[in-house]
Amino acid sequence: MAQGRGWEGAVLRLLRAKDFTCTVTDAEDVTPHYRRLRLTDGGMLAATGVHPTMWVRLWFDNAGRPHQRAYTLVDPDPATGTFALEFALHEGCASDWARAAKPGDTIEATVQGTGFAHPSPAPSHVFVVGDPASLPAINSLLGALAPAPATVWFEGDPDGLPFATDPDRHEVRAVPRQDSRLLTEVRAALPGLLAGTPDPYVWIACDTATTRALSSYVRELGVPKQRTHALGYWRAD
Repeated sequence: MAQGRGWEGAVLRLLRAKDFTCTVTDAEDVTPHYRRLRLTDGGMLAATGVHPTMWVRLWFDNAGRPHQRAYTLVDPDPATGTFALEFALHEGCASDWARAAKPGDTIEATVQGTGFAHPSPAPSHVFVVGDPASLPAINSLLGALAPAPATVWFEGDPDGLPFATDPDRHEVRAVPRQDSRLLTEVRAALPGLLAGTPDPYVWIACDTATTRALSSYVRELGVPKQRTHALGYWRAD
């Protein structure tokens, strides 16, 4: 199934990645810039199992060339073989596909490289940095690490987005998407918050440059590598 996917598909074949065909069953515009699709999994979840923050590689057509992007599964249900995907819409072939997707449309998915390890000891506080692109993973993470309290720096407008947060345990700090505002606010607040946290866990998933800078900063603050997860979800132009 990975035939014709260029060097990325060839590498994934060598790594024994599993390929599946998923079918859209429903589409919902959560906001004008955030769209949820529900899909059947083509046998994927029964074959691979499910874990927190699980993601798949989806393959899109980009002017005749294969283009892959990773998306976190939302509400995966192996019993029914269904899941949802949520797209923060912008320019690009993945968003174009999501905007036009309708029941009956299919998308090829590859499972390889995804995983999740519960931090040990369990976090006394979780610190999260993300944006609409990583919101599905944020929701999955907070559910997996319950009942730990969490502070979430969220770049962008959270109004109307499907946050699965508990106001009694989770604080969401909305940060406008401008220049290096997110980087500045996290750097200013994190040292003081870490000072009172015996077992922190820091999870960063925003644009690649900010993720890289914050990951380095967290190491400077002395947070052990095994207590940190950092993954760039997209590249700024």
